[in-house]
Amino acid sequence: MKEQSIGTKCVQAGYTPGNGEPRQIPIIQSTTFKYNTSEDMGKLFDLEASGYFYTRLQNPTNDYVAAKIAALEGGTAGMLTSSGQAANFFALFNICSCGDHIVSSASIYGGTFNLISVTMAKMGIETTFVSPDCTPEELDAAFRPNTKAVFGETIANPALTVLDIEKFAAAAHAHGVPLIVDNTFPTPAHCRPIEWGADIVTHSTTKYMDGHGAAVGGAIVDSGKFDWMAHAEKFPGLTTPDDSYHGITYAEKFGMGGAFITKCTAQLMRDFGSIQSPQNAFLLNLGLESLHVRMAKHAENGQAVAEFLESRPEVVHVSYPGLPGDKYHAQAQKYLPNGGCGVVSMEIRGGREGAEAFMKRLRLFAIETHVADARSCCLNPATSTHRQMTEEQLTAAGIPAGLIRFSCGLEDKEDLIADLKQAFEG
Repeated sequence: MKEQSIGTKCVQAGYTPGNGEPRQIPIIQSTTFKYNTSEDMGKLFDLEASGYFYTRLQNPTNDYVAAKIAALEGGTAGMLTSSGQAANFFALFNICSCGDHIVSSASIYGGTFNLISVTMAKMGIETTFVSPDCTPEELDAAFRPNTKAVFGETIANPALTVLDIEKFAAAAHAHGVPLIVDNTFPTPAHCRPIEWGADIVTHSTTKYMDGHGAAVGGAIVDSGKFDWMAHAEKFPGLTTPDDSYHGITYAEKFGMGGAFITKCTAQLMRDFGSIQSPQNAFLLNLGLESLHVRMAKHAENGQAVAEFLESRPEVVHVSYPGLPGDKYHAQAQKYLPNGGCGVVSMEIRGGREGAEAFMKRLRLFAIETHVADARSCCLNPATSTHRQMTEEQLTAAGIPAGLIRFSCGLEDKEDLIADLKQAFEG
């Protein structure tokens, strides 16, 4: 049978019920699981058998949904986390420790920027930020002997820069490290970074994957393509024995397809406990079933709103990769041929004050610290999600003070444009 389409995987992947079993993924709302003997349970603790013993590490409901997301991204293994922030932290910390270094695109979500530039720096992990538009030579110069990973976002939040995945992947692989890509905004419905060279993909499932503002969550997918043993000296956590599991070497026992996620679960989820609740995983799966349909509508609305905003004299600049004049249009045509997402960024005249005055008049676009669900919303990042950044950091990330980020939902595009028009006229 030929490879199933994304739409079919959205509906069917990850869970196949047996005879007389529930058609919908069951919610296993239990903290613990019963075994007949201590020997049976001991095999789980030794990673000698697969199964469940405590939901802080793994839960069947979560694993069904993680398997669906892995199938959508074209990966070999996946796991759910409590949030997108937890997913990015786990993905990086799984291979980085005190004294290590990360290369990251400077154009990323403010919360992630703070995570790796401040919090992880306190843990002894340094980061060099590079422009997403850097030359291959400039990117190469950012690497150090202790660099362990490269990080970027497919479509950056909220600058909407489009990552040149192949360029960043080539640099990462030339230095023997994996490329980690946050694919939250386009989702695998519109971009599959693994096909362009990414090794690990992360998501804030809170956004389009859930799609209804119902459940916070995150996900990590391993491509299964990065050869950890070929760079064994860089990744001792994967390529040398783990004393906390009786000397298991993850890369040897679980191979390229399973080592990364197994270690991430067995060590980080065990110790940090940032598990997604089974109830949230169930809600996430409901969103995934319509992801391919919703993303097309989000992109349609985003394109229409971007074109309208571009025509207004009150607007300094509109960022949307679908616009022919956008700096990242050609890159979007390459990586996002079926459309990007419903997020549009606009710089309005008047800076923070102009943004605030305009946003107060909106009726359909609610002011929210959220993005990417069925209902349209907006916010001024400089005074909210990115307020911890300096003016210089905001500029480097492509976020002027008057920037408004719009998230176009599933309403009729004519109504969204009418709401924007009345706010301008006011």
